[in-house]
Amino acid sequence: MKGDQKYFPVYDNDGNLMPNFIFVTNIESSDPRQIISGNEKVVRPRLADAEFFFNTDRKKRLEDHLPRLETVLFQKELGTLRDKTDRIQALAGWIAGEIGADVNHATRAGLLSKCDLMTNMVFEFTDTQGVMGMHYARHDGEAEDVAVALNEQYQPRFAGDDLPSSPVACALAIADKMDTLAGIFGIGQHPKGDKDPFALRRAALGVLRIIVEKNLPLDLQTLTEEAVRLYGSKLSNARVVDDVIDFMLGRFRAWYQEEGHSIDTLQAVLARRPTRPADFDARMKAVSHFRTLEAAAALAAANKRVSNILAKSTETLNESVQASLLKENEEIQLATFVTALSSKLQPYFAEGRYQDALVELAQLRTAVDNFFDKVMVNADDQAVRVNRLTLLSKLRELFLQVADISLLQ
Repeated sequence: MKGDQKYFPVYDNDGNLMPNFIFVTNIESSDPRQIISGNEKVVRPRLADAEFFFNTDRKKRLEDHLPRLETVLFQKELGTLRDKTDRIQALAGWIAGEIGADVNHATRAGLLSKCDLMTNMVFEFTDTQGVMGMHYARHDGEAEDVAVALNEQYQPRFAGDDLPSSPVACALAIADKMDTLAGIFGIGQHPKGDKDPFALRRAALGVLRIIVEKNLPLDLQTLTEEAVRLYGSKLSNARVVDDVIDFMLGRFRAWYQEEGHSIDTLQAVLARRPTRPADFDARMKAVSHFRTLEAAAALAAANKRVSNILAKSTETLNESVQASLLKENEEIQLATFVTALSSKLQPYFAEGRYQDALVELAQLRTAVDNFFDKVMVNADDQAVRVNRLTLLSKLRELFLQVADISLLQ
């Protein structure tokens, strides 16, 4: 009605669809009722067809359509829709266990996820996929979160679209998208240029949005490994796991740039290659906040200097700083700060409190400036030189727990 006839459907105050529609005519008629009647005649047969398909479909349970999925190819190297359904079922259950969703409901939703594609209604009105799955599942007496998951499995469909509303729906939506990503990358058909026939960019961003905005404890490494494992021997690309993760981290680049984050902030976080999306987001927010601090520019420059010094050095560093080899007051002060912060910040890093950690690390500015002003790193005494390099390495390691801030401009 909306797409073909360009009619406006009417809803009540509660958002329920009413048996009315609005249309616009480009002529002034002496008999508006005739125009209304004509437009009703156009839409009535389509509604009658839909009612017929709906009633016919309900004579079968959704689950009864499973065998027919074996007749539809998902992709010639990756099997049928039934094969995809089996993988989604297993992966949705695994994800549910990771995020605390109902595993039984997630696996049930996975089993039924593509069944509505075989119904008369969806065959005739393709844009009702998912929606009809929900209604038929409710008619069959399935659990409500299973029914809702069938409708929300394709979300988000576009930028700014709603996310799945429940943990079970999130598990199913992620499973469906990750199965496609793993499979298509696994046979080497990743997007090239503007060509993306399997909508992998949208799928990747959808997974990231769900994980980040729902704050789900999922790691792209283990998630991708599980999706790949379920394909068995079907995949030919030995680098499929790394390729999928790199592709998804690349989608982060587009996402954060659209949100106004600078490219060097993103590069600083990407340098650490964090594979938990919620953790990645926390690091991005932490570095963005760090850049507002007065000490940020000086510490970024100092980190760049430290990075260059360590890169040029051929010395084998010590496991720890030797207090007995600290000669100058400035290096003693810096070592004291670094040692104290190393202990204090470990719980911060473990809990993902990266913003708090960088605020604490910003206090090092004066000690770092004094060190470089007064201390010769490349001392003639090798033991002293190695000890100073070790101190700088420990300093850099603290910042690298969050991001490589030497990349900040």
